[in-house]
Amino acid sequence: MNMNLKDVITELCSIPGPAGFEEPVARRVKEMLEPLVDEARIDVLGNVIGVRRCGKENAKKLLFDAHIDEIGFVVTGVEEGFLRFSKLGGFDARVIPAAGVTVCTDPPLYGVISVLPPHILKKEDTENNFKIEDLFIDIGLSHDEAVKLVSPGTHGVFAYGVRSFGKNLICGKAIDDRAGVAAFMRSLELLAETDLDVDLYVMASVQEEVGSRGAATGAYAIAPDYSVVIDVDHVKTPDTKPADTAMLMGDGVIITRGPNMNPALTEAVIKLAKENDIKHQINVKAESNSGTNARAIQISRAGTATALLGLPMKYMHSANEVASLDDIEACAQLLTRVAKSMKGGAE
Repeated sequence: MNMNLKDVITELCSIPGPAGFEEPVARRVKEMLEPLVDEARIDVLGNVIGVRRCGKENAKKLLFDAHIDEIGFVVTGVEEGFLRFSKLGGFDARVIPAAGVTVCTDPPLYGVISVLPPHILKKEDTENNFKIEDLFIDIGLSHDEAVKLVSPGTHGVFAYGVRSFGKNLICGKAIDDRAGVAAFMRSLELLAETDLDVDLYVMASVQEEVGSRGAATGAYAIAPDYSVVIDVDHVKTPDTKPADTAMLMGDGVIITRGPNMNPALTEAVIKLAKENDIKHQINVKAESNSGTNARAIQISRAGTATALLGLPMKYMHSANEVASLDDIEACAQLLTRVAKSMKGGAE
């Protein structure tokens, strides 16, 4: 088959699955993986783990990881028919007033983050930042109706799906990091007729947005020798400062250098990108934690040689994340080259 990245990402992003509530999207990922691997399973924490075995004795293990959870919220109570909530994962309260949300009841309810119109706000109030604790979700019901339908602990997500945007771009919720999952699926497809010298594991990990919990437990169980983590990374927009980022949308997959990444593996990945004319950019994260699953996997057990690939993204952790299908394809091509290059884990 010839995987259509946009269709795969659109389908995955349409399934609600915030941190801690990933089961529906995990089931679908497992179904998609089954034709591409020898074995696919969902572990106790909810990670989807697939393995394609090379059939060689004492083969090294190579892991591709991308997380399936998205940012979202959990209902903590009902006040006068409006839902009070806490966030799941990190997002800026400034971007959510008046946003549409899906409250994951059965059947789901549509809601709107309530916000006062500017006509009745004082001027100084329009210049103040919002706080999550001051916001509510309006589901259009009376208090008694809301209490019957929505109990504390009910989760939810932004309501918007993925749309085409500009030239070969996509825009929507949960592209962070289901585009990364689609990238390693595409790589598995490209590798279908290739004999490998390593056992290739893929992990669609859970709860990255609340502390990389799935990656920590999944990597412990797999015990990979090498790992490549795929996540999203920031790009320049008109409001970014020069110190924020030099990465550009459409300029290719981002390969990151820094203490959270293994230098030898990272340089090998950069070399592969150059040798195979795969469009790429070099980023630096000097801090000890890259803010991705790379840290959890790097220090799992006795340590794992880990590289980090970034998918360029605008408006991360919002209802309208933007990514380039060309950059995602470049990531898949580079993952494919990494898997092919491993000679019994020697590289």
